[in-house]
Amino acid sequence: MAENKRTVPDPSDFDRNFRAQIANFTGGLVPTPFVTAYTDWAMNLALSPARQAELQQHAVELAQDTWAYALGALGAVTSGETSASGYPPPFGPLAAATAAAKGVIPGTAQGIAPGAAPGAVPDPRFADPAWSQFPFNVYARAFQNAATLMKEAVGGVDGVSDYSEKMLDFAVRILLDASSPANFLGTNPQLLALTHSEKGQNLVRGMQSYLEDARRMLTGDKSRASTGYMVGKDLAVTPGKVILRNDLIELIQYEPATPEVHAEPLLIVPAWIMKYYILDLSPRNSLVRYLVEQGHTVFMMSWKNPEESDRDVGMDDYVNKGFRAALDAVSAVVPNRGIHAVGYCIGGTLLAIAGAALAGEGDERIASITMFAAQTDFSEPGELSLFINPSQLAMLESTMHSKGVLESSKMGGAFSMLRAQDLVWQPMVDRYLKGKSERLIDLMAWNADGTRMPWRMHTEYLYRLYLNNELASNRFPVNGKLVRLSDIRQPMFIVGTETDHVAPWKSVYKTDNLVRSDDLSFLLTSGGHNAGIVSGPVHSKRHYRLRRRHLVDPHLAPDDWMSTTPRQAGSWWPAWQSWLVAHSCGLAKPPRTGNVRKGYEVVDEAPGQYVRKA
Repeated sequence: MAENKRTVPDPSDFDRNFRAQIANFTGGLVPTPFVTAYTDWAMNLALSPARQAELQQHAVELAQDTWAYALGALGAVTSGETSASGYPPPFGPLAAATAAAKGVIPGTAQGIAPGAAPGAVPDPRFADPAWSQFPFNVYARAFQNAATLMKEAVGGVDGVSDYSEKMLDFAVRILLDASSPANFLGTNPQLLALTHSEKGQNLVRGMQSYLEDARRMLTGDKSRASTGYMVGKDLAVTPGKVILRNDLIELIQYEPATPEVHAEPLLIVPAWIMKYYILDLSPRNSLVRYLVEQGHTVFMMSWKNPEESDRDVGMDDYVNKGFRAALDAVSAVVPNRGIHAVGYCIGGTLLAIAGAALAGEGDERIASITMFAAQTDFSEPGELSLFINPSQLAMLESTMHSKGVLESSKMGGAFSMLRAQDLVWQPMVDRYLKGKSERLIDLMAWNADGTRMPWRMHTEYLYRLYLNNELASNRFPVNGKLVRLSDIRQPMFIVGTETDHVAPWKSVYKTDNLVRSDDLSFLLTSGGHNAGIVSGPVHSKRHYRLRRRHLVDPHLAPDDWMSTTPRQAGSWWPAWQSWLVAHSCGLAKPPRTGNVRKGYEVVDEAPGQYVRKA
């Protein structure tokens, strides 16, 4: 009789499952770094009696300012005339709401702007004249004084680590963004006036929107986000053919729009953290269309949206089945020509990794490298460093391991927290209290069309690049062999954006220190990680700075680079396109579509199938 064998459970799997369950209640955030940061701050503040006294004195001064301001504002109202309807001025949120419902505008006799206490920065949320009305001006003043004290308290304590200080500052910012009186009906005079003028219909519309959003969240329906835009009809409509499809990518070759084209083709490596058509939005915003119309032969990689079965797809797969496979196809279609390789965000990081690997092998097919908002040195990743610590990554890895992928909603939530006021609270006020219908633009429709990350790849990416910074320190392996960015010697064009929260431009700028290109141009454009890149060929509100350097030129620190590089008005697209032309060797007939003899035949019309999969 066969002996029954009992499978011993792996303790690490139990721990992973436990952390994954915790993540469901914390929104994916692990509490450990915040507790550690608070303990660091509290212990060091306890050892700093002078700093305690300084904070206590400032707290008293701010409290006095709040009370003095409140008494002054109250006196200005009580000494003035009552409103035309005869109702006395309100003295609280409930009274304010009641008065607004009856048509009374509080404090109209004499208004005092909330301003800010001496030395404090005024809050633009309270700039509207409505905030000069009592008691709303007092709410605003008290909030700003409390915010000033909280921000001051978490900084300037000797012995507290920089990381702990940043974590506490982030926590305070999240708390203040959530508790602003501008977020609530009873304490926001603009909302009360709107509710009165619309007889409450704004709240009715807001409740309908809330119920509809709740339904969609529970059912996983994303239809509202994509209303009015359809991939292949409104977005990603530049004509082309899919000439390669494997387990990881589709490769699109776009149709020429000119009788002759520049001899060297472009291969674009988009980020797989997003769908490729951010670079092929509606025609007026499409970088692909612009390049094709300027006479460039363009190839675009379209990444597969991973499923649970793709959990073990790793960084080597993205290099081999992704970039190398696409490069081989382009070489087959346009043989004996150098290829201008272009990478965006994590796609740019992959391009640098693959470019270094190919250079180490003596492969010279890449003629130039362009990187949009892409990092290679992760020692200063900006505000994302708040989410890059061993505890947080262990929880994230556990969440991914249980499902095989990281859902786009988890990633989007982290980015939203970095700009909670703009991406969370203000949209909620607009939608649920003002009753506004969301007017989608093409970039917003794209942003709602998220992608997943496979467990192995994203774990390798976060630990090896972000946490351990292996690429910048020559410790990152490709197919078991370490690569060196200093092997990259091709001409390079690097783009950073001024207000990038994902890839801060000073971090992007560090690539200049790691490569050995003798012809490197760095361009800094206005805007953020997405809007700064998708600027359109003509944009009156954009500006940029551009400087070229050679190896013999002295290296400039980022601030020195900005202060000495002249600012130019308009979109940066034409400047980059001129650079591409200058690094090409003339015009030629457009290449054929695909190369059947070498196995690259048309398998689909652009934009293909992978981009359509939710």
